[in-house]
Amino acid sequence: MPQKEKLKKGDVTRLAIEDAAIELFMEHGYHATSMRQIAEQANLALGGIYNHFSSKEEIFEAIIVDKHPYKKVLPIILEADGGSVEDFLGNAVKVVMKELASEPFYIKLMFIEIVEFNGKHGAVMLKEIAPKILPVFEKLVKSRKDLRVTNPAVLMRSFFGMIMSYFITDMLISNSVVSKMLPKNQLDAYVDIYLHGILKQG
Repeated sequence: MPQKEKLKKGDVTRLAIEDAAIELFMEHGYHATSMRQIAEQANLALGGIYNHFSSKEEIFEAIIVDKHPYKKVLPIILEADGGSVEDFLGNAVKVVMKELASEPFYIKLMFIEIVEFNGKHGAVMLKEIAPKILPVFEKLVKSRKDLRVTNPAVLMRSFFGMIMSYFITDMLISNSVVSKMLPKNQLDAYVDIYLHGILKQG
């Protein structure tokens, strides 16, 4: 069998292992999931799983990188480029939110990453995604001279921090009396606060 075909088969098996692990992590949690359970969920012998991953943590790290939403989101954001910074960032937020809402497991995986691993895999994730996403924020900084934030890395961090804070607070207030008090366009209001603060201009 040609090497290319072997590689393709290996990639398919690797992704099947990751998908199986995601289901189990979501259902039972990270610590309550064993390598044997992941192998069974992926229809593999236990020895077969070790041909692709040396440990459960290595599987988790691969999921954080391979399943990151940016792979779907970034091309859409780049296509939506144009107009003012407000329009661009507003549209970018909606694209990211829509993708994360369609695959809520990723937010839960990030909570596992923060709680269980203290964010130790963040460097691996950023090594993969930062070179692709940072240029978007570099372009914003160069195109607008009235931005208070002139460091692209700070702008990128604040943007994704805003998205994470929205999801965290949304989880906390859902099905509560507070959620009934919020307007239908609460995401637009949240983005407006991110862009302009809470004080009136002047």
